[in-house]
Amino acid sequence: MHRLRTYTARVFEGNGKYRRLGRALDVFLMSLIMINVVAIVLESVSHLAKQYKHEFLMLELISVGIFTLEYILRLWSCVDKSAHKESPLTNSKIRIKYFFSPLALIDLIAILPTLLMVFVSVDLRFLRVLRLMRIFKLTRYSRAMQLLLQSFRDESSSLLAAFFIMAVVLIIASCGIYLIEHDVQPDKFGSIPSAMWWAMVTLTTVGYGDVVPVTPLGRLFGGAITLVSMGMVAIPTGLLASSFSEQLRKRRLLFTDAVHEAMEDGHLSAIQEEHLENLRYKLGLSKQEANKAIHNELKNRHSNLYCRHCGKRQD
Repeated sequence: MHRLRTYTARVFEGNGKYRRLGRALDVFLMSLIMINVVAIVLESVSHLAKQYKHEFLMLELISVGIFTLEYILRLWSCVDKSAHKESPLTNSKIRIKYFFSPLALIDLIAILPTLLMVFVSVDLRFLRVLRLMRIFKLTRYSRAMQLLLQSFRDESSSLLAAFFIMAVVLIIASCGIYLIEHDVQPDKFGSIPSAMWWAMVTLTTVGYGDVVPVTPLGRLFGGAITLVSMGMVAIPTGLLASSFSEQLRKRRLLFTDAVHEAMEDGHLSAIQEEHLENLRYKLGLSKQEANKAIHNELKNRHSNLYCRHCGKRQD
């Protein structure tokens, strides 16, 4: 039983000799998630829901069965990822910690709606929206999503500061347009909360046009808010773009350092190549990037064998 649990954990990790099997499993689960998302969207069309009711139900039951099995196996095998000595108490603590981890909660949310449908009477439209949450399972398998989440974590304080400033500007814009327009358009700017809709649309530069100022002063104020919002909206976007680029740079640098360390003796052994391949997959780098890092390392080592002044080989 212990060997089976270890094997299951290694397959989910997708490292070493289990890399191909782990990748195949990831591709299968990602495909199943996307099929589920498309099916849930199509099921919202009434005539399709009636015509293919049986097919949608079978797909839902099969998918939930697979996702439930995956969830149980991950919860069961998560103890083999830890270096702690095996004991019932330690394993329970590890499983409880994993149960409350973000990825495990996303896996649980993916199967809960269907389980709720069996035991509790709920609105089907509400259930369909909850089932769409399965798309967040892609964060486990997509390296790009993991990079984006890491960018959010790294820039959380800066993003909070930017959103705080935007909230202040939102309140100022709502109060200003309320004072200017509420006498002329009491149905649209009759209160500050009502004016917040216009302020939000203007600050995000969406501009639906359903609520607009009509007085000259109101239009002047709206233009000023629009100019301010063009810079405000760009702040979070710039922070995320910069952080995303920095995450990619860090991963490439980490792989380059690993290549440099592995080639201390001037060549790569089979074990070192396997280690670098596992690291490449874990970091989400392409084979072209990995080969380029190895080629550059070989080139640098070759150039260092000769003196750049006299051209003689250095011992």
